[in-house]
Amino acid sequence: MKYDFDTILDRRATNSEKWHIKEGELPLTIADMDFKTATEITDAMKKKIDQGAFGYEYPTKEYYEAVAYWYQSEHHAHAETDWMRFTTGVIPALTASVHHFSHEGDNVLLMEPVYNTFYNSIINSGRHVIASQQLYDNETHTYQVDWYDLEDKLANPLTTLMILCNPHNPTGYVWTRDELERILSLAKRHGVIVISDEIHGDLVLEGADYTPAFSLPTDLTTNLITLVSTSKTFNLAALHSATGIVPNPILRERFDRAINKYEVAEPNLLAIPTTIAAYRHGADWLHQLKDYVRGNKEYVAEFIKQNLPELHLVPGTATYLLWIDTSALSDDSQQLADFIREDTGLIINPGTYYHGNGGDFIRINIAYPRKQIEDGMKRLAKAITDFPDAK
Repeated sequence: MKYDFDTILDRRATNSEKWHIKEGELPLTIADMDFKTATEITDAMKKKIDQGAFGYEYPTKEYYEAVAYWYQSEHHAHAETDWMRFTTGVIPALTASVHHFSHEGDNVLLMEPVYNTFYNSIINSGRHVIASQQLYDNETHTYQVDWYDLEDKLANPLTTLMILCNPHNPTGYVWTRDELERILSLAKRHGVIVISDEIHGDLVLEGADYTPAFSLPTDLTTNLITLVSTSKTFNLAALHSATGIVPNPILRERFDRAINKYEVAEPNLLAIPTTIAAYRHGADWLHQLKDYVRGNKEYVAEFIKQNLPELHLVPGTATYLLWIDTSALSDDSQQLADFIREDTGLIINPGTYYHGNGGDFIRINIAYPRKQIEDGMKRLAKAITDFPDAK
């Protein structure tokens, strides 16, 4: 079956957070996609709804087997179904883990710039963010780990948790297996539990596939909680379904207590059948989606090269989110984003959301029909032309 990624969806007045905007605006922001999900998934939803009885649900054996099947078939990574626990989302499970595995006043380590909602999970729990800054090369527009600083932060006696984004949001970087092993080895050495958010793992667009952290050698996964979900992969964020994969049985028991204590372990009406349908029957849709998004990325990269030489695209290989260096224009990406919206109606994420050196960057979502991406690039070019020299 050939799936349709070109039809523009009208998501206004549908309770879409992203599309709660003014007339004429175009939001290339929040990380959900403006594509219909696979028909195999919506068929599973309709079948469930047609039953007409909507009582309490529980995760079935078939659910966990579908998760295991997906990671074996798509990523050649083995996970025992016994390692898995259902949870109502990556962030709910992460927040419950922050509460359960640390104490008020503890440090939770992040590698900045990084996904902004992590900060809510940490700060709202009464913990402190401690950040290791990734090193940015202004010539190649790439990042690398500051290993000395990372270990220094892990060695801090108050650092009890680390949240890892694998692949990384917003840079789109896919950690190598060697890098993941080094990170987990350092964390283990210093007694730090690592929570690996792998929600973008299925969205590697080019180059080597990502390495699920749970697939690393057993001696490195004793302090690891991996969180995966269909939400980004199949555009199912509103269904609130995710899976924790915890190889260490003692840590798994503690994780089980965490998600149940904070009541984030019970599926809603559609969580189980849609996850099974996605993982069992969604591969073809996903492969076509990645081809389409890759085309969008190539279009944007060429457009920037030809029309916006002041901007530089960070060469990440995963996610449908582009991290763009705007430092030649401004070191205040919030000011720049506000101007772009006021001038053209294009809405993008200022890099300041992601801390670190985010003031020099903007983030753009390209999971849209091509015509909307073309519209967005025209608006961006106009705004950059109109933007006063902030420097």
